[in-house]
Amino acid sequence: MSPAARCLSLAKGEHRYVFRYEEGCESELLSSFVALANDPDREFDWFDAAVLSYQMGQQLARELDPVAQLE
Repeated sequence: MSPAARCLSLAKGEHRYVFRYEEGCESELLSSFVALANDPDREFDWFDAAVLSYQMGQQLARELDPVAQLE
């Protein structure tokens, strides 16, 4: 069974950031947020990275909630 595809997005002014990643690749996505936030040529900043990281955490929590209720 292949990992599930996931998506996060952020609209900021005239920019729209869309990140597609596979289940289990969250750490690589976080590294991408860091690289973008560190790039002075990008409009993407640390607040944007924090918002998307929070979204990812909320997404994971929703998926894990039914599992936690089984225990």
